Amino acid sequence: MSAKSYHFIAIGGAVMHQLALHLHNMGHHITGSDDAIYDPAYTNLQRHGILPETFGWHEDRVHTGLDAVILGMHARQDNPELQKALALGIRVYSFPEFIFEQSRNKTRVVVAGSHGKTTTTSMIMHVLRVAGKDFDYLVGAQIEGFDYVVRSSENAPVIIIEGDEYLTSPLDLRSKFLHYRPDYAIITGIAWDHINVFPTFEGYVDTFRKFADSVSKKIYYYAPDTELTALAQESRAAVMQPYNSLQTIEEQGQLYAVDQGRQYPVHIFGAHNMANMAAALHICMDLGLSAEEFFSHIVSFKGAAKRMELIKDDTEHHVTLYRDFAHAPSKVRATVDAVRKRYPGRKLITALELHTFSSLQTDFIAQYKDSLDGSDAAAVFIDAEALKQKNRAPIDPGWLKSCFGHPAPEIPQDKAALESWLKDQITDNSVVLLMSSGHWAGMDIKKLYGTAI
Repeated sequence: MSAKSYHFIAIGGAVMHQLALHLHNMGHHITGSDDAIYDPAYTNLQRHGILPETFGWHEDRVHTGLDAVILGMHARQDNPELQKALALGIRVYSFPEFIFEQSRNKTRVVVAGSHGKTTTTSMIMHVLRVAGKDFDYLVGAQIEGFDYVVRSSENAPVIIIEGDEYLTSPLDLRSKFLHYRPDYAIITGIAWDHINVFPTFEGYVDTFRKFADSVSKKIYYYAPDTELTALAQESRAAVMQPYNSLQTIEEQGQLYAVDQGRQYPVHIFGAHNMANMAAALHICMDLGLSAEEFFSHIVSFKGAAKRMELIKDDTEHHVTLYRDFAHAPSKVRATVDAVRKRYPGRKLITALELHTFSSLQTDFIAQYKDSLDGSDAAAVFIDAEALKQKNRAPIDPGWLKSCFGHPAPEIPQDKAALESWLKDQITDNSVVLLMSSGHWAGMDIKKLYGTAI
């Protein structure tokens, strides 16, 4: 492999900086720019010696000695580095275009859907790794056993990709997953999200319709999803195959997934995760593993970071703390339902941070109605700083409370109020569920209760 020179515009992105690190470790020369970089990207780039010396955009970092520029979504179309690259005729790749270019000769598997993408992708990756298979990957969270969230190699015959429906780059307003042209795909479900770029539900469904048409061999889709069922009837994909959730049983506190009459102990729970596992099983079998091999390896899967992640479990006081990436209404409903069913006799305390562009749109918040059903106590939190960054006006607490239906949630106005509410709610025999794609205004959830749990 000959070393190449890549420049990253918006290198501080969660996945962008990971790709930069991976290519750097492969021996390529990496430079980058960004107007701001935060941890963990800041520390990771600094540790590897590729943190930009100064923040901001610098045209002199773009020159004819570059093999390519990799463009992040955070950059604007008028970015001076981007404009210079275009003027010099340097090849500019968006992130998904670069991933496709590196995987042209591989079997491509893409996991798409409004929810469950990261977990399903993680399951496939975990099983393949434990089985000793060589493969490349792109996933949206850190996974145990993997140093990075992206890998691109010359020799791996397969790549597993988490396919995001969000926009590609400032130069390309198509969904990222439309670039991957998969051989095999999973669509876990369709529930309206990203209202800032898909202002209508039909527009949102249409991008999945285009994705389905881009798959060459087979798509697995979640059978109970009515939108997917309709899409399957009109898709031009070679094969559309439905799947359902695996059945589970619980014995003496241990949960078992059931397949072909056999029971397999599992760490994760919830009907949505059993559906994710069923989809992962199908793909792994298409890649040459038997069902028995799949289940012998999935039993050690504990989940991806921030996906139904167990933070603390105090068996003395029966107090358990989970955090989850859930933020869209469908994700919130599925997560709350899963925890409620897993702990039927315990007090369920839920806190939801509204952080994404969609969740802070007043004409979208009604989608959250009754999403916190099953909670014994609930709170909805909005970080004032996040509102400023997204140029959103403050949201009336009384109106926000009314949008959620039952139970009417508490609406803490700042981090201190949220922490105080959580500490007041905690009792013996409680389960605490924190759901956010944000940062809780800097609250350290691992230290919420000190040594209490």
